[in-house]
Amino acid sequence: MSIETLDRTDTRDAIRPFRIAFPEADLEDLRYRLANARLPEKEPVDDFSQGVPLKTVEQILRYWQTDYDWRKVEARLNAVPNFLTEIDGLDIHFIHVRSKHENALPLIVTHGWPGSIVEQLKLIGPLTDPTAHGGSAEDAFHVVIPSMPGYGFSGKPTATGWGPERIARAWTTLMRRLGYDRFVAQGGDWGAVVTDMIGVQAPPELLGIHSNMPGAIPAEVDQAALAGLPAPAGLSDEERATYDQLVAFYKNVYYAFFMGTRPQTLTALADSPLGLATFMLDHDARSLELIARAFDGVKEGLSRDDFLDNVTLFWLTNTGVSASRLYWENKLAFFAPKGVKVPVAVSAFPDELYQTPRSWAEKAYPNLIHYNRMDKGGHFAAWEQPAALSDEIRAGFRSLR
Repeated sequence: MSIETLDRTDTRDAIRPFRIAFPEADLEDLRYRLANARLPEKEPVDDFSQGVPLKTVEQILRYWQTDYDWRKVEARLNAVPNFLTEIDGLDIHFIHVRSKHENALPLIVTHGWPGSIVEQLKLIGPLTDPTAHGGSAEDAFHVVIPSMPGYGFSGKPTATGWGPERIARAWTTLMRRLGYDRFVAQGGDWGAVVTDMIGVQAPPELLGIHSNMPGAIPAEVDQAALAGLPAPAGLSDEERATYDQLVAFYKNVYYAFFMGTRPQTLTALADSPLGLATFMLDHDARSLELIARAFDGVKEGLSRDDFLDNVTLFWLTNTGVSASRLYWENKLAFFAPKGVKVPVAVSAFPDELYQTPRSWAEKAYPNLIHYNRMDKGGHFAAWEQPAALSDEIRAGFRSLR
C-alpha cells in the first residue's frame, strides 16, 4: 500500500480520516527510472513548435533526480485534514479545512487536468483565514477540495459513466454529507466544467458558482475556431482577440483528442515518469513557456517544485491513464455555455486558453453577478496567482452571503 488510511468502517457514507505515506521503495523506483531514462535527440527547431524542448526535458530530469524532495509536499498535504468517503460506489478523497471565523461560507473547489489537489493548496490559507492574508473575517470560507475520480487519492472507476455530470452530483452529495445546507462552488479547466454542471443541476443548497475558465464561447464561434476558419463576422475587437486565442489553442489540442478517444493507449504514462512529465507539461503554450522559464531559473508564478509536486503525485498514484479517461467520458462541449441559471462570478485571466469577454459571459450566464478581466495569470490560476484568485473568489461570492 502506498496510501495510509487511518480509520475504516463498514458504513458506506462514513467519512474516514486519511494520511498520505508512500513507502521509500516507491521513491527509489522513481529515482531508478529517472536514472535510466532514454532521451530523444534535440529538436531541429529553435522554439516550442515541436513541443517540449530537449533542454527543458534535461533540466526536469536533472532537478528531479538531484534536488527535488517529494517528502516536502507530502508534509504539506498531511498538514491539512484529508479524508475519504464512498460516493456512488467509489472512494472520493478530499481536503476539508474549516475556517475559525463565524459564518464562513462553505466552498467546494475542483481542479482540472493536468492538475490535482496540489493546485489548490495555496488557496487554503487566504480563503479560510482571510484576516491573515489581507482580507476580512466576513470573507471567510470553509474549503473542500476533492480529488476527481481517477485522480490522485480518489478511487479509479472500474466502469464507465463518471463524466462531469456525475462528478457534479457526487460533489453535492459530499457537501451534504459534510453537513452543509448551503454552499458555493469554484473551478477551472475540468473543474470549471464540473462546476458549471453543479450550476445546471442547481441543488437547493447551491448559492452560486465561480469560474476562472467559463464555458461561454458561442457554439458557432467555437465550431469555427476548431475548424480553423476565419473569424465570424460581427465580432468586437475584444471578441476577435479571444477568437484568435481559441484558434491558436485548438492547433495544439491533440493531447485532448488522444485522451478523448484512446486513453488506454497511453500506457507509457504509467511506465515512464519522464514521459508522464513531458506529456503533462505540454498542455497549453503559455503554461509550457512559463514552466520552461522556471527551469531556466526565472521566478514567476509556477516554480520547479510546483510542477514536480503535481507530476510526482500523478506518478506515485499511477493515475496518468485513469485521469485521462475523463476526456473519453465527457460528452459536453468543453467551452460552450451549458445553461447555468444560478448566480455566476467570472474571472478572466489573460493567459488562459481564452480570455472570456464580458459580452459572452453575460450571454452564457444570465445571472452574472461578478466579472473581472484580470491583468496577469494563466490557466493554472490557483497555482500561479493564488492571491489574485483568492481575492476574486471573495469578491465574486460577497453578494451571496
